[in-house]
Amino acid sequence: MSRRYGDRVTGHAREPAVLLRGLTKRFDEKIAVAGIDLDVPSGSFFGLLGPNGAGKTTTLSMTVGLLRPDAGTAHVLGRNVWADPVAAKRLLGALPDSGRMFDRLTGSELLAYIGLLRGMARDVIDLRAAELLDVLGLGDAGHKMVIDYSAGMKKKIGLACALLHSPRLVVLDEPFEGVDPVSAALIRDILQRYVAGGGTVIFSSHVMELVEKLCDHIAILAAGEIRAAGPIETVRGGRVLEDVFVEVVGGRTATGAELSWL
Repeated sequence: MSRRYGDRVTGHAREPAVLLRGLTKRFDEKIAVAGIDLDVPSGSFFGLLGPNGAGKTTTLSMTVGLLRPDAGTAHVLGRNVWADPVAAKRLLGALPDSGRMFDRLTGSELLAYIGLLRGMARDVIDLRAAELLDVLGLGDAGHKMVIDYSAGMKKKIGLACALLHSPRLVVLDEPFEGVDPVSAALIRDILQRYVAGGGTVIFSSHVMELVEKLCDHIAILAAGEIRAAGPIETVRGGRVLEDVFVEVVGGRTATGAELSWL
């Protein structure tokens, strides 16, 4: 039986940014996501943690409407992602882990294309695209094809695409992977300002130091199940997050008798 995790927002009736109930996905005989329930509070910086193969990407893909679940529901700011996908997707921006994008376009052309798909006015697109490219350090790359971008540059142009329409929720799958420290610091600053302005960020990672620095709420996912979730201080319980993570996911350490030849 699945369990329900997440905070109840008290003191006001603010709806969760994301509400997952019974979300399930199977690939052939493998259960990738095993009927999870999760609440993501609005205005939170939410980290989804888990080892490789835990189901993080599958969960986020179902949340944003990129992968249809076998069972369960996903709601984004009160909209059912699969019953009313257009309304839900208007409210969110996403950076998938796959990094697939129209890379035969320049950075400027890609942003224009994304903006037009979302029904934005061309003058608004041009203004926002120029500002995003400048802030993300891609000003000189705006006229360069995305296929020629480095891994870090592709992450940044993907983030620009996710933010272009000023969404209320941003969902990012491993946004800092392959990104140099300078670019990572810039992305962190942008996302922190976005949350301070009332937005909600969900991102997946297995880098504990990064999560501790950024997140106020977390969920730990292992073998397709939510093992712990809530405010980060509650989940940590005064301990180092890495220690809690290893304990929760069932990790192990090498004993003195193992690898004695090293």
